[in-house]
Parts: sequence; C-alpha cells; structure tokens
Amino acid sequence: MKAAAPIDPITVSVIQASLIAAADEMFAVLNKTAMSPIIYEVLDVGTGITDAHGELVSSGAGIPTFVGVLDKAVKRIIELNGLDTIREGDCFVSNDPYYGGVTHLNDVVIALPVFSGGELVAWSASIAHWNDIGGKTPGSMAVDVTEIFQEGLRLPAVRLFDKGVPLRSVFDIIMANSRLPDFVQGDLWAQVAASRKAESRIRLLVESYGAGAYRVALADLFAEGERRGLAGLAELPDGTYEIDETQDDGALWHASITVAKDRFTVDLRGNPKQRDAPYNTSRDGAVISAQMIFKALTDPTLFANAGSFRALEVITEPGTIFHATGTAPHGYYFETRIRLYDMLWQCMAKALPKRLPAGHFASICGTVIAGNHPDTGRRFTMVEPQMGGWGATATRDGLDAMYSASHGETFNCPVEICEARYGLDVGYKRLRESAEGAGLHAGGKGLQTSYRLRAPAILSAGYSRAKQPVWGSNEGKPGGLNGLSVAHVEGRTERLTFASGVRLELGDEILIETANGGGWGSVPD
Repeated sequence: MKAAAPIDPITVSVIQASLIAAADEMFAVLNKTAMSPIIYEVLDVGTGITDAHGELVSSGAGIPTFVGVLDKAVKRIIELNGLDTIREGDCFVSNDPYYGGVTHLNDVVIALPVFSGGELVAWSASIAHWNDIGGKTPGSMAVDVTEIFQEGLRLPAVRLFDKGVPLRSVFDIIMANSRLPDFVQGDLWAQVAASRKAESRIRLLVESYGAGAYRVALADLFAEGERRGLAGLAELPDGTYEIDETQDDGALWHASITVAKDRFTVDLRGNPKQRDAPYNTSRDGAVISAQMIFKALTDPTLFANAGSFRALEVITEPGTIFHATGTAPHGYYFETRIRLYDMLWQCMAKALPKRLPAGHFASICGTVIAGNHPDTGRRFTMVEPQMGGWGATATRDGLDAMYSASHGETFNCPVEICEARYGLDVGYKRLRESAEGAGLHAGGKGLQTSYRLRAPAILSAGYSRAKQPVWGSNEGKPGGLNGLSVAHVEGRTERLTFASGVRLELGDEILIETANGGGWGSVPD
C-alpha cells in the first residue's frame, strides 16, 4: 500500500487559522442577530468549536469563563446521548449545571454536531445569557432559593433539532417558561444561526483539504497548545503556595497551588460545604477558574485549546461549594467562581509580586431590573454587569473602569440604549474619585452609576467584595469595596449586597459604587 503523503505545514496552518476564523464568525453572527442588549451590546456570550469528542479547538471573543464551558458541555451531551445516536442535522440545548450547562440556568448552550462525508468531525457551540428563564423572580436570579428547581426551567442536554427538523414541543416548553418569550426565541435562533455559520465553514474546510489533513491539523494544534503550556510552566518557580481568605459572609476559603515542571495542581479540598442557597458552582466551574489562572501564567498570548490545559490538575471535593452535587442551586455561581479565581490569583501574586498585578474589584456586580417600559408598556429585563478598577502592577497604575477579569472582551451597555430599551434614566456614570488603592502605583478607579426609575420595577443584585476589601500587593493599599444602595422616594435608603424581588417605585434611585483596584508597593513618603 502506498503511504499517504505528509501534510505540509502551510496547509496545517491554513486549516488552523480557518477554524479560529470560523469561531470568530460565529461570534459576529450572534452579536448581529441577537435580540437582547446583554448579548449584542454587553457581549455576554462565548462561541467555540470542538473536535468530534468535545475537545476545544478554537474560540471566538467574549467571556473567558464562557469559552471554558463549551467543551465541557459538548462532552456531557455526548456522554448523555451517545455518539452513535447523534445524526447530521441534530442540535442540542443545555443550561443545567448538572447536565453540561456548568454555570446557571440563565446561560444557555446551543451545540450543533458538524458532519462531512457522513463522518462527525466537529461541534460548533455557543453560550449566551438569556434575560429570563422562569423561576421565582423576574430575571431568574433569586437569592431566596434552596434548590435548583426554584431557579427556572432546566434543559438537560436535550435535542432541539432532530435530523434538521425543529422539535416544536421543546421550543414551546422554552417559550412558555419565560416572562420574555419573544426575546428568548430571538436569542435562541441567533445562537442556532451562529452554529450553522460555523458548520458551513468547517464542512467546506474538510471538503477542501480532506479529512486526513484536518485531523493532522487538530493534532498539531493540541500539541502546540501543550508545548506552550509546558514551556510557560517551566518558567514558574517550583513549590507549593497556599492561601486562606475570609469571604464577605465570614466563611474561610482555602486553596493550594503546587508548581512542578510538568504539572500545575490546584487543590480545593477542605472548603465549606455546598449551601442551600444560590452561591455554589459545579466542579467544571472550579476547573474553569483554575484554567484561567494557569493560562494567564503560562501562555497568555495564544488562544486556548484542549492541549493548553494538559498539564493542569484540579482536585475538588464533592459536596462543597466548588463541587456542588444533588439539587443545590447555582444562580449566583459567578460570584463564587470569580472569588475563587481572585483567590488563586492572590495566591500566585504573593509568589510572583513583580509579575502579577494587585487585586481588582473582582465581582460581576450583576444588576437586574425588570418591569414594564413606561412609554411602550412592553415588558423588559435589564441585566447589567458593572465595571470597576483593576490592580496596579510593578510598573504602572491600574486601569480604570474595566470589566472583571472573568468578563474578557465585553462592553457596558451604552446609556442611550439603556434608556431607550428599558425606560430608565441614567443619572450619571462616572469614575469614582477615591484615595483607596494608593501605593507606589495606584489602583485603577471604580465607577459610580445612578439609575432613576420612571416606573415601578423589580430589582435583583449580587455584589461581593462588599465587606472584604480589594487586596493590595507588595505593601500597596486595599482598593475598597463594591456596593449598591436604593434611595427610595419617601426618603429611606437601603444598602444591598445579594437581593432579589426588591420592589422599586417611580422616583426611586439605584446608586452603584464599584471598588478601586489595589495599590502596588508602599506609598512614597
């Protein structure tokens, strides 16, 4: 038998670049076709492509923690359904952290298997925050829940299309369980369109270069990711680094990181038991926090793929807040995950103070306002993460008014869009003038924002770092606290951290302050 001709490196590079471009094109389609500002303005989404078995190949822009969801979601879909049952034209939907959703019920994954010549060659997947998925409170982010059943509709990695035919009953169930069915339907179809765009690109790629060349390109891509990860790991100082950190609720969290030449081990055993409250994360969620710190330390320049994390090991303990089991709720998982990521960052910053910046405001500061538009009467749900200050480094001051490190390449909703779509008055959005975060280099400034109600509404919010301040580095000063308060029209002021179902009246004002970043180095005399 004649041996197959070797694949030249230029062809391999073209295929790899095309897969990256396909994931970026998915992101552009989703951005341009979604109905909700949280998607098309804030870009609270992630897009990616995996191989046939769910190993991450490439990703578009968006939220780093969302990109980390997609390979895990696809693997769970395969595990639950079996590769032998998956057919061309199928499409799956999942939002449940116990069925590959990883985050909370608002974040919905759409995953589409890609076939070429009858062979499954890839999956195109996206995740996006939907404004309402049912549950106790508008916006589906209640704090007074004890089980996931109370948080909204669960979609356990089920078929949405069967051999290209939409399963109307599944669509109907989704629409009937949302307070905003038109927005949900529009955002769902935007995700389907994004997956179909990537599907066409991948199929054309395989048909143009051949399945053999395609597989060689993937193997080379994973090997390069692993090589770069190991090379970066070899530059880190060997040893075990530990941290204990007290949280706003008084709980003590612990982590240890062991660095060796071929292994980066994050040990999260011995942490608090999972809670009958929406502050848990799945094991996959904890893994994503570890993946982010590992990637930042070892190879921050190349996009992530499955090979990037082969040297990473994460140890969790089932039944804890970092590995919730059973029916524990997950509504505010993002605050637990970002607190974990920030703690791991602080752990390594103590070991590498000249390389890593001080702490940043490190909260999503999620603010959800739901009601009826005062001019049109149309129902709306505003979902708005907030921006804050980033930590100073050994060479410069911190950056002002950035999204959290978990948010990546996202944006704030413009004032004009907010006022037009939600019927709120944005009184101001300005930098927070504060001396907190002082140091040889000062932390970046947080924000002050005012929302004024033109009609009654319901508020939900989740703010951490509201009691324990942002940490400084190398004797730099702390950066302060995040906070939200409501100035009621009758004169009463209410300070909130985690709350839902808060009734707002015409004339009430929501006042938001986010923390400055931590300072780096001692304050000059």
